[in-house]
Amino acid sequence: MNIIVLCGGLSAERDVSLASGKMAAGALCRLGHKAVAVDMFFGYPGTYSSPEEIFSLPVPELTAAIGTDAPDLEALRASRGADIRGRIGKNIPEICAAADIVFLALHGSDGEDGKIQALFDLYEIKYTGTPPLGSAISLDKDITKKLLAAGGINVPNGIVVSKSDSEHKNVGFPCVVKPKSGGSSVGTSVVEREEDYLPALELAFKYEDSVIVEQFIRGRECDVGVLNGKALPVVEICPKSGFFDYKNKYMDGMTDEYCPADLPEDITAELQAAALRVFDILRLGVYARMDFIVDSTGKIWCLEANTLPGLTPSSLLPKEAAAAGIGYDELCGLIVERSMEKYL
Repeated sequence: MNIIVLCGGLSAERDVSLASGKMAAGALCRLGHKAVAVDMFFGYPGTYSSPEEIFSLPVPELTAAIGTDAPDLEALRASRGADIRGRIGKNIPEICAAADIVFLALHGSDGEDGKIQALFDLYEIKYTGTPPLGSAISLDKDITKKLLAAGGINVPNGIVVSKSDSEHKNVGFPCVVKPKSGGSSVGTSVVEREEDYLPALELAFKYEDSVIVEQFIRGRECDVGVLNGKALPVVEICPKSGFFDYKNKYMDGMTDEYCPADLPEDITAELQAAALRVFDILRLGVYARMDFIVDSTGKIWCLEANTLPGLTPSSLLPKEAAAAGIGYDELCGLIVERSMEKYL
């Protein structure tokens, strides 16, 4: 198949997305597909006489390096110039329409919010993963929590705080402050003391005008992926310092991860069942990864769902798949195969 691997974009997670896209494209090529990774914000950089031709041209080199901090999006926007409007490159729709399917390796607001999926539905372009509705629901942490709570899933108590509020309320301390629709813990803080609350809000407001403030649940952080209707082995995440923030997620040696997690069988089974339940409640498709905390009493709390989880060497979903006997290349191939079934 001819596959465009769409990555990058104009989100705080673009570096992670670029790395995921580069790796996924390589895997798909090794499986015999013609896969080209393209940065959604800048578009295809080469010249071609027809969109189909790009699959026979030399593949442009995609720079993909994850820094210690999220990228400067304003500087990135300025670097593209003022002649192109919007958040996607001018040739993205036409080259994606020329592919048999688009492999979405986007993360955060420009990929997991459902907008690109809705655009592709209108263009009748095939793509991998969750449709627009499930994507939009899952990226909005406030809506996600309300739906999960209504479905019997334990979620931390919390409130939405807006930048324009005359008074910034809190839920007590310790608490977690995070953008309402962000990912990769960008702009997220664990606040232990009241004097650190306003600085945490200011950090989160850099990324979004509405933020989630919720109770901090102490316990073991565990993630569970779902692939093709089945829950993958549980992975436990143990940062060597602090919490599982952007640096601890993507910098080598910052976090210990154990998969399968050393948990009692009943807790493992409960986590996997909860992941499948979350997957259904949020109307997700093909694959996703759910984040949980297991507290000291064994109670399970769901933090959020990731509809386009990372596919970098340090990402959790590939490690969970590997523990289930599914290699990285096979994982990418299965995502394509199962996504194509939506269009049969």
